[in-house]
Amino acid sequence: MNRESKRRMEREGQMDADGTLAIQPEDAPARKPPAKKRTSPAQFVREIRDELRQVAWPTRAEMINYTTVVFATLVLMTALIFALNYGFGKAIVYMFQK
Repeated sequence: MNRESKRRMEREGQMDADGTLAIQPEDAPARKPPAKKRTSPAQFVREIRDELRQVAWPTRAEMINYTTVVFATLVLMTALIFALNYGFGKAIVYMFQK
């Protein structure tokens, strides 16, 4: 327990000034967490719409650029993995034929 936790517990009356707990865990009444109020479906949709308005959507040119980069990377990585797989496959077959 750090210093800040001890000070907070002292302010809340859970700990005495000498550092002992004012309320022992077995003496403490069992507390239920407060029930959270659910939002209505209409409120949920409004909040989603408000959040989506804050999103920085890319322009058409940016989206075309990003898509091109992704496809180029995909083709490059696929070719690299194919070449490595083919090379290692040929090497294994060559090693076991001798």
